[in-house]
This record gives sequence, C-alpha cells and structure tokens, in this order.
Amino acid sequence: MKIAYIAAGAAGMYCGACIHDNTLAAALVQLGHDVPLIPTYTPTRTDEANVSLPRVFFGGINVFLQQKFALFRHTPWWLDRVFDSPALLRLASRLASRTNPAELGALTVSMLRGEEGNQRKELRKLIAWLKEEVRPQIVCLTNALLVGMAREIKRELQVPIVCGLPGEDIFLDGLPEPSQSEARTLLREQCRDVDGFIAMSRYYGDFMADYLGVPRERIHVVRPGLNFEGFGEMRSAECGVRNEPIVIGYFARIAPEKGLHLLGEAYRLLRQIPGVGPTRLRAGGYLGEAGRAYLKKIQHDMAAWGLAEQFEYVGELDRAGKIEFLRSLDVFSMPTTYREPKGLPVLEALACGTPFVQPEHGVFPEFAQATGGGVLVKPNDPQALAEGLARLAEDSKLREELGRRGREAVHRNFGDARMAEQTLEVFRRFLAKQ
Repeated sequence: MKIAYIAAGAAGMYCGACIHDNTLAAALVQLGHDVPLIPTYTPTRTDEANVSLPRVFFGGINVFLQQKFALFRHTPWWLDRVFDSPALLRLASRLASRTNPAELGALTVSMLRGEEGNQRKELRKLIAWLKEEVRPQIVCLTNALLVGMAREIKRELQVPIVCGLPGEDIFLDGLPEPSQSEARTLLREQCRDVDGFIAMSRYYGDFMADYLGVPRERIHVVRPGLNFEGFGEMRSAECGVRNEPIVIGYFARIAPEKGLHLLGEAYRLLRQIPGVGPTRLRAGGYLGEAGRAYLKKIQHDMAAWGLAEQFEYVGELDRAGKIEFLRSLDVFSMPTTYREPKGLPVLEALACGTPFVQPEHGVFPEFAQATGGGVLVKPNDPQALAEGLARLAEDSKLREELGRRGREAVHRNFGDARMAEQTLEVFRRFLAKQ
C-alpha cells in the first residue's frame, strides 16, 4: 500500500504526536508498505531513528511570511525553498514561543481555509509533489488542524483521506477570540471532506465526535503502540523493593498542563503522611523557553518546603537515557490537568515495569483497565495524588504486582506492529469503497 503520511513538526521539541507518527510510519514500512512520512511546518523530532523525509512542506517561515505579507504569496517556488532550509527552520523553532497568540490564531484560521487561505501556494506545492512523486493510494493527515488541505488533495488525487486525532482541542481552546470560534467553525466544515478519523482512545473518539460534529462511527480507535527496542527484559531486582529511598518519577514536557506542579504539591503532602519511608522525586523531559519560569517556580516551592534536596530535574534525555530513567523509578506519575488523549509516557513507564499513579480522566482509565498496571486518583487533587503515591510507596508487593502485570500487558497489546496492523485495517475499509 502506498500511504502519504503528512505530519506536523513540533518546533524542535520532543512531542508525543511526532513520536507516535514516526513509530507508526516505521512499523508500516516494516510490514512492507511504502510510507513517506512528510513533515510540515518544521522537521519532526523523535528519540527513535527518524524516518521522515528531509524536505519540509508548509515550512514555518514561508507560512508565516505568507500570512503577514501578500508579496510572499506570489514569490517563485525556488525562492521559497531557501526559506525551507533546515538552519532557518531551526531558528524559526527557537522563536516560535515568542509568537503573539493573536497572530497564531489568525494563522490557524488561514490554514483551515485551505485553498482559500493565505497559504494556498504551499498547498499547490504539496499537491503537485504528491501527484508527481508519490501517487499515494491513501493520504493520512496527522491531526485535524491540517484538514484545510483535505478538499483540494481529494479533488486532485481522488484518494481517501484519513485524519488522526492526537489532541487538537487543547490547542484550539487556547486561541484568543474571535480566532477560536472561527477555527472551530472552519474545522467542523472542513472535516466533511475527510473520509474517516483515527483516535488513540475511546475517550477521545467520543469527545471529538461531538467537538467536530461528526458521527461517532466515522472515528476509529487504534491504541498507541511502542517500539520495544532497548526496553530489555525485566529483571527480578527491578520489582518490589528497588530503591531506598523510594523514587517517584515524572517524564514529559515541562509545562503546566502536564501537571508537574501538582506532583510537587502531592509530594509535599506525601512527606506528611505517617509511615511513609524515605522518598525522592525526579523529573525529566523537554524544557522549552516557555517552561523555564514554570520549572523555576516548582524548584523554588520545593526549597521553601525544605524539600530541595529531594527533588531533581534530570533534563531532556535521549531514548537510551529515557529508558534507563524510567527503569530506575519505583512509581511513575504524570498528573495532567487536562483530559489526556494519548498518554505515551505512561505506556513507556509500564513497558519498563514501573507502575503508575494517574488522574482518573482522559485515556488513563482505559490504560488502567487494559494493563492493570497502576492506580487512579481524583484529578487535580494533590491530596488524592499523595495518598495514591503513599499506597504504592508503602507496599512493595503491590508495586511488584502492578509493575509486572502492566509490563506484560503493554508488551502483549501495545506494540508498534499491532498498532500498524490495526491502522491498515482502517485504511483498507476506505480503499474497499473506492
């Protein structure tokens, strides 16, 4: 099968959606399919071998210039390629956090307008390349914010279009008005040009059916899958009493919505619970410019509580470092303040045999049911989180059982090959209708 997989770069940061897209494309190729992974905006970044193409379409600089200045909507294509150079796009990525939210909202609206937006020239380039170089049987858009492309791609290529749903509502709901309402309206209109959608959880499939105004049966659920290379075998020493003190860990982007501040507050309360022995809190993950003040505030609070020596930020880790970090933990927690639709770090922790304590919302109840690898607590409640952490910190046999059960379930049911096969089943349904 020839699948054009159009992905969105994440401005130089490690992004769960980018990692998922890369893992899926690589697994599809391993199954014998032709899957060019096509970056848009910026190059994709992943901690696995990157299988995306070196060329970027809808390069972030060109998209921005065409939004701001009418002249750049008519410049020759060869000149546009200059602005799509990796060096310039890396610079644009570093400056992305400084973009005015109002400008970002207008740009989002323009992109959703597709052939009627200010970036129509970029759409023509992509379609010309797809027709001449790829000639796909099916096109997969990585997220619904790209559906402005769907109508013209479908008209020109006459192929089915499937769209992933990795968590668009979080971004859209953060846009200022009137851009937010305009984008929501356009999104609902443009989704009519998409044949079907793929969500990574039942929760998000249900939620996005209402959010997008599409019938629930058009949204298929394919659970995320991991590439297990490097995870190794669980050693008996990694179960039960593994550390003294007990190490509680977090690994995700350092941002308020991921909930590290809640984990810090819960850790303070944990230290006040009688009977809990020595513990440590360690955190790792991508730290962008926007997250530095947030992390500094957490570090300041930990120091004010007399816990500075018990908290450590280990930095941004490569794949090997991430796996080693997750294997070193006794308990994992990423207490998101929003209803997380993917939850890849939780699966990665379980793949290492590390049980979790997670809020009972979003995808996490599904993970708990499917893996039996952790406990759920009331969302956005540091006291409830502290009590959940205490339960595991005090009970080595429970940690061992949850970690073993979770690891076995993840390796059995959340592999990349399984994810690829289930995705192909969805694609075949639409190809059969051609």
